[in-house]
Amino acid sequence: MAKFEKLLVAFFIFAVAPSIVLVDATFADSMYLTWGFQHASLQGDNLSLVLDQSSGSAAQTKIPYLFGSFESLIKLVPGNSAGTVTAYYLSSTGNKHDEIDFEFLGNVSGQPYIIHTNVFTQGNGSREQQFYPWFDPTADFHNYTIHWNPTEIVWYIDSIPIRVFRNYQNVGIAYPNQQGMSVYTSLWNADNWATRGGLDKINWSGAPFIAKFNQFRARACPFNGPGSIYQCAANTPSNWWTSPVYKQLGYASLGQMNWVRSNYMIYDYCKDTIRFNGQLPPECYQPQF
Repeated sequence: MAKFEKLLVAFFIFAVAPSIVLVDATFADSMYLTWGFQHASLQGDNLSLVLDQSSGSAAQTKIPYLFGSFESLIKLVPGNSAGTVTAYYLSSTGNKHDEIDFEFLGNVSGQPYIIHTNVFTQGNGSREQQFYPWFDPTADFHNYTIHWNPTEIVWYIDSIPIRVFRNYQNVGIAYPNQQGMSVYTSLWNADNWATRGGLDKINWSGAPFIAKFNQFRARACPFNGPGSIYQCAANTPSNWWTSPVYKQLGYASLGQMNWVRSNYMIYDYCKDTIRFNGQLPPECYQPQF
């Protein structure tokens, strides 16, 4: 009888819970190619995006989500990657879209990649923070994770947090919590701006440029329309991202993040008083972490 009751409870939880844990889903289960079909490859748990003079390439998830954790192993374009951008990000659609970005700006051989992060709310971005990697992102795969819940967004690299964007809607600061977002990956030609403001162009003799992705996992709440706004934010056991442990980074994680930001951060919009004419965005005056 006890065993039957446990099975019944388990059935009930999975039947009514809005969340899906895609722990064992492969890239091919979760995503599809959107352009660059002629040379990109999506097989099993492996995605290879290719850029040559004919085009770049891209993929996106089959469904949108609202809150959860989105991770992938990524190995960036090696060698002279100047002018290329590899992107891994969440985004909704339309002029008032929300977006959470990892973008990897290529560089000439011997110079480091720039890890570019941003967050858009209702179509407004301009919240860039940039970092140099403390490792060679082209020599092996590294884990890049976006953790997004009703309280905060955290960007992680190899389980080390590098940035936090907190929810301050209560003081009139927009936060992405009303729109479902799909996960996108792309490799494209951005040599009009990506490397030294566009001074370093793509050297096409090095083509094709290839970025490799592996083991994409979305442990997240599927977005099925306005009803999901409440369901995905509800403080329930199935919505594990609403647990108190995920409302703020712990002491050890804060220490890791401070180490990264002290040693490898190269741009923070919240310190760019010239760009904003002395009037920084309002979230910059709130506790950041």
